[in-house]
Amino acid sequence: MELNTSNKNKKKTAVINGSHFSDLSGFYEEVSDVFMKDADWKIGTLDGFDDILYGFEGKIIWKDAEKSKKELGVEATKKFYENKINRGKPFNINLAQQKLDDLIAGNGQTLFEILIEILESHQNITLILN
Repeated sequence: MELNTSNKNKKKTAVINGSHFSDLSGFYEEVSDVFMKDADWKIGTLDGFDDILYGFEGKIIWKDAEKSKKELGVEATKKFYENKINRGKPFNINLAQQKLDDLIAGNGQTLFEILIEILESHQNITLILN
């Protein structure tokens, strides 16, 4: 849970510490602490995580990424989609079911892979997995 800025340039370094969480809600807590320390709201969705990255330029170091990869893997992702399907609206149940089917068939992304894809989609961010 660190965010450092350099006086020489406006680029920052942020650290997401995988030892601080073991599920998606814990990840949201961690990144809220890192990126939104003074805000009065917290990140709670994948879209929200993506949105806050638009204001960040620099390096993000994900410590204990291997631990996160395991804990945000297939089982956690199955639960994620099953919860969406069970809740129904406002979620797209058909899309969630398709993503769950893809995951079970070995073709879908895990939560960890989705988070990495979100991070890598931001050209202003350099991601380092530790």
